[in-house]
Amino acid sequence: MIAINKPSGWLSIPDRHDPEIPSIKTWLEKKYTSIYIIHRIDRDTSGLMLFAKNAEAHQYYNQLFEKRAVEKKYHGLLLGALSQEHGTIEQPIEQHPSIAGKMRVGRSGKPSITHFKVVERFRGFTWVEFGIETGRTHQIRVHMQDMGYSLLCDPLYGTAQPLLLSSLKKKFKLSKADEEERPLLNRLALHAYSIELKDLDNKLLKIVAPISKDLEVALMQLRKHAIA
Repeated sequence: MIAINKPSGWLSIPDRHDPEIPSIKTWLEKKYTSIYIIHRIDRDTSGLMLFAKNAEAHQYYNQLFEKRAVEKKYHGLLLGALSQEHGTIEQPIEQHPSIAGKMRVGRSGKPSITHFKVVERFRGFTWVEFGIETGRTHQIRVHMQDMGYSLLCDPLYGTAQPLLLSSLKKKFKLSKADEEERPLLNRLALHAYSIELKDLDNKLLKIVAPISKDLEVALMQLRKHAIA
């Protein structure tokens, strides 16, 4: 097995309509003679992805995901103060009838289960841990929108507005070298953090992908200037 900490903006697999967008699978194929994708995460989400090096491992790990014998954790930064400390959302998810590439909660959708738990609270933001039992497209984003929240920098289910230090720090001044302020974070604030599963030898394995530098910096500034 190969574990990858995918950057936000990279695809899991190549897009046949736009081969210019970088994909993790294409990148790995240059390094290994054979590679098999075990699961995917959204292009705008950063974090943990797993690949198998051979067909036997691929079949085994795919079955674990199909049987939901895998524990997946995500971390995300929500806009607003989440009203509950923890909970579970069980709402079916389907394709949006009129907006291509968008999903929604709907009666004809596939069963979807998301668990959530508040990790840290800030003024105007909530850092949340998510556990997903199902792997529907945009699942966390859709379920949060259904609750009345959105992840930071999510133009599809919320707003594309970036996180700026000037919005947190009272006496903010641009440095002389900068003509305009650089955002602390301007991409979807969602990270696939960890996976727990049993390996081919039936041993429990936990793999963790540390959060990316941009998210780390955003959290550091929130802890300095936006303590709830």
